[in-house]
Amino acid sequence: MSLTAFAPAKVNLLLHVGPPGADGFHPLVSLAAFADVGDRLSVIEGGAPGLTVGGRLAGEAPAGLDNLALRAVTDLAAALGRPQDLSIRLDKELPMAAGLGGGSADAAAALRLAARAWGVAIDDPRLLAVAEGLGSDVPMCLVSRPVWGEGRGEVLSAADWLPPLHAVLVNPGVASPTGPVYRAYGADPRPLDARPERPADRSFAGLIDWLGRQRNDLEPPAVRLEPAIATAVSAVRADPDVAMARMSGSGATVFGLCGDADAAAAAADRMSRPEWWVRACVLGAPKGT
Repeated sequence: MSLTAFAPAKVNLLLHVGPPGADGFHPLVSLAAFADVGDRLSVIEGGAPGLTVGGRLAGEAPAGLDNLALRAVTDLAAALGRPQDLSIRLDKELPMAAGLGGGSADAAAALRLAARAWGVAIDDPRLLAVAEGLGSDVPMCLVSRPVWGEGRGEVLSAADWLPPLHAVLVNPGVASPTGPVYRAYGADPRPLDARPERPADRSFAGLIDWLGRQRNDLEPPAVRLEPAIATAVSAVRADPDVAMARMSGSGATVFGLCGDADAAAAAADRMSRPEWWVRACVLGAPKGT
């Protein structure tokens, strides 16, 4: 039996980060939506257990248990006390260390597929425990619909009031690893704000106004570490079809929100460069997850 799943890119529309606690982790408030662009995974029962990677960005994906998709399935098999008998195929289309949750999205998709193959409910505590153990973003990526993340990102609540948003995603072809960005931010953190009230006006103009009053606290340290991000932010913000722009997560990808699909496609065409990864997309709850 072969099963497939989509692993959508996660975009942080806002990301407020506090100083690290005694455990070294930063508390945060995040509003995330998921794009209709991402990686794809498939599993085959009874094949040779393990992972193969293809796709345009296959060379960027780690191998073996360094790959979160394989580790997710291996850890779930151990939690269930059963053999890992799935052959996993990952088609990699998302850049790594890009602020799009690519590895976490792959892990979440792999968990969904393994759960289907092994007859495990998606809300099984063992599956959720494996997801949390893989990283703070993995439970959010299991949901793959608009969601608030708090705590380390693992305390989730639905944001189903958020309508689909047309956007352009721009990655300037550089990596922005999470660890160094958080360490740079930790040198001069700001207090963590309470979760903002959702906007009363949820028209496109109202959302743009509300989001414009929020921020990504990791954007300044990421730009200091990788100046190419500033170039991408400036290019996206200057585009005539972009209503607002911000870096996602710990970078280096920048999102620009647009009024409709034609505007997002036009912006993507104008920002296309050989060294940049650029995609027009819709942010929300993509099908196929």
